[in-house]
Amino acid sequence: MSEYMIPIVMFIGMTIVLCLLVWFRYKARSDMQSTFRAALDKGQELSPEVIDRLGHPKSPKNKDLRLGIIWLSLAVALVMIGFAVPDPEALRGLLAGAAFPFCIGCAYLILHKFADND
Repeated sequence: MSEYMIPIVMFIGMTIVLCLLVWFRYKARSDMQSTFRAALDKGQELSPEVIDRLGHPKSPKNKDLRLGIIWLSLAVALVMIGFAVPDPEALRGLLAGAAFPFCIGCAYLILHKFADND
């Protein structure tokens, strides 16, 4: 295979993942609208509170904690890959790349610490 195929396949894969994400969100919203229509067709009245609760579901309590742990684990994985590669320049590059998810993970953990956990 040609060395040009690697970035082409990478961008095609990223495009497919993005398209699937958009399609699944569209499908979920479409299903919610059909649920509203079915309820209205059966004569049930939907109060504004019910519509708001169904239209904008509550995010989980520990969402910031989970996201922080995921970002920190991504940073640790990048550092471990850097130590696994024998090239010292690769270690420096992966350590620099790991700084970004590490900072995002720390920010999410700080948000979790100071958030109202009602």
